[in-house]
Order: sequence, then C-alpha cells, then structure tokens
Amino acid sequence: MSKLPLEDIRVIDFSWVLAGPFATRMLADMGAQVIKIESRRKIDGLRAYGPWRGEPTPPELGCGLFDLYNRNKLSIALDLTTPGGLEICKRLIAIGDIVVENYSVRGMEKFGLQYPVLQKINPRIVMISMAGLGQTGPYREYISFGPTLQALSGMSVLVGFPDRDPVGIGNSYPDHTAAVHAVIAVLAALDSRERTGKGQHIDLSQYESVTGLLGPQIMDYVANGRVPQRMGNRLPSASPHGCYRCQGDDRWCVISVFNDAEWQSLCKVMDKPALARDPKFATVQGRVSNSDELDRLVESWTVKYPPEEVMERLQKAGVAAGVVQNIEDLMVRDPQIKARGYYQEVEHPVTGVSALEGLPFQFSNLSWSMRSAAPILGEHTHQVLAEILKMPEEEIERFAQEGVFE
Repeated sequence: MSKLPLEDIRVIDFSWVLAGPFATRMLADMGAQVIKIESRRKIDGLRAYGPWRGEPTPPELGCGLFDLYNRNKLSIALDLTTPGGLEICKRLIAIGDIVVENYSVRGMEKFGLQYPVLQKINPRIVMISMAGLGQTGPYREYISFGPTLQALSGMSVLVGFPDRDPVGIGNSYPDHTAAVHAVIAVLAALDSRERTGKGQHIDLSQYESVTGLLGPQIMDYVANGRVPQRMGNRLPSASPHGCYRCQGDDRWCVISVFNDAEWQSLCKVMDKPALARDPKFATVQGRVSNSDELDRLVESWTVKYPPEEVMERLQKAGVAAGVVQNIEDLMVRDPQIKARGYYQEVEHPVTGVSALEGLPFQFSNLSWSMRSAAPILGEHTHQVLAEILKMPEEEIERFAQEGVFE
C-alpha cells in the first residue's frame, strides 16, 4: 500500500466521547500516529456506551460505539494526577505534532497542560481545544452534549411538522460537524507551521460549528425579518417534495421535484400525463400551493410498489428519489455501498469481528484499509514507552511501581 498522507504526524489525543475521538480517528485513518491518553480514573465514557454482543463487557475492553471512533489508534494508560504520569505526558507532547482535547474549558488547566505550557515544551505543537461552546464568552463554562448544542443552534426547532412539537435530530449531529471542522483546522495549522515554524492554539466551538449549517434561515431573517418555522418535509421552492409511503411494512421513498421538466417526467412514470397539464400543478408555485392534494396523488401511486422500484423508475426518468433505508438495507441490500466497499470488517480481540464504516472518498494513487481495531485501555502502554519514548525498562518499572499506568 502507498504511504498514507499523514504518516509523519503524531497526535497526542486527550479527547473522549465523540467529537474529539472522531476527529482523531480521521487523522489516524489518514496515517497519523494517534496516541490516546486515558486511565481507569479518567476513562473514555464511550467505552461503556454500547452496543455489545450479548452481555456488556467491562468498559476498558471497549464496545461497538467506542470501536467505531477509535480504530487505528494506540492506547496508553496514564494517570495524569500523578507526577510520573504528567512527566511522561509532557515527554509525549515534546515529540508530538498535534494535541487534541474536548474537555470543558478548565479541563486541561486542571492538569497544568494549558497551551502556554505546551508551547514552552514544544513551540511547534498545534493544539486544538473543542469545548462545546468555545473558550470565551458568557457560556464558555456551560456543560453541553450534542442535543444541547442542536437546541441552542436553532436546528432542533426547525425539525418536525408545523402542527407538532419540534423533534430534533436522532443523533449527535454537532459532534460530527465539529470533528470535520477540527480536522480542517489542524491541517491548516500544520500548513502554517511549515511556513512559519511555529505551532498555534485553535479554539473550536462545537456550538458555532453546527450553527453555521443554518445559513439560508439566517439569510432569510437578515433579509426579510422572518423567523423560519418547521416545514416537515416540504420546501418553498419544490413540490412534490416529501416522504411517500410505499408497498410493504413501514417502507417509504423520498421524492424531490424542483422544476417543471422533472414534474412532467414524474407524471409520465406515474402514467398520469394529464396531471402535468392541470393548471393547479403546471408550475412550481402552483404545486407548492396545492401540496396537500399533490402529496395524496403521488402516494396513491407509490403505495403500489416497493420503494426500491419507485426509486429506480424515477431515477431513470431523471427525478431525484431515494429509498428510506434502515440499517439492514445498508448492510445487506444496498448495491452501491457494497460496490464501493464502504463497510470493512475488522477483528477486535474481545468484541470480535465488526463491520465498520470506511472512508467516503477514494484516492487514485493509494488503497486504504483499516490497520487495527480500537485499543483495549492501555494496550500499547509498553510500546509507546519503549519504542516511541525510548525509555529503558528500569525506568518503566519504576513508574509502574508508582502507579502511573492505572
């Protein structure tokens, strides 16, 4: 396999749960050596989150969700509340390129590892702090999780139907957007370091990362003074635009029609050419104004067929349509995912063989595959100390007797 783009980069990873570990996983996937620092005193909470095969395993062994976001990493068990643990940590920072943390704003301060301290240890270090609401401002010390940030950002209130309560989003979307922004930021900082020779501290606000996704709604408010409301599946610029029941139990297909040509193609596929000439539906504005009636007409056709057939027939006619797939569809039946080899199997010594998501992109000059499963807590402690820090065995033993590796 060709050399991966970040093979010469070393990441000291203090992050936990999802946003930080997802960011460092992306760096690890691209070849960076990611050294994850945790201890039984401060264990990554994602280790106990599930799912499991059968009975839950002890947290230090890992589980499904932890395995997904921590593959290709090394794990060192290091108690930073001990002088020896802090000393070893600083040695790692001295030979590192990137430090990642997503604690609350005072998290690194508790260990005496704020950026000015790291900068003295290693002037070239790039540190990114991923607190939920950033390092400054009146909310800087607020506790936050994905659902908290979705609500604050204005996203949750927009999800749902206009005559019902807001429902929010089913997963921690802000964690994922923040992770992507974090990777972009550290790569930009590394590029700057190549030109200046100096590292820097990046203050990433997960809150702002997800708020930035509401661009059109913000523009509408700035331009027109309108506070956007929940619209269900509809858009003011497209119709039909919705989720339509199909043949089978809880089977659906999403259809989006943005112009008159697509509408005419849909009518042809439905074998209802007269609908295309109906004055109520002949224009986008007319279709939007009569969306309720139009949705009933479209669903009277989709309900006769499996969603896969609806999608295939409409896509062949140039109409955007997609099956509302469940996990079994993705893992077993989806031919596109299978053809691109998106899911890859990796074997964990405790949790067994799992199919994990791969990369959403492919390089023309290298092939990619997962190098290793997520680590057991402290699995690589000796390797990191002996091979990376070049510590003699007697020194490692001394630290062990001091309870540093707990």
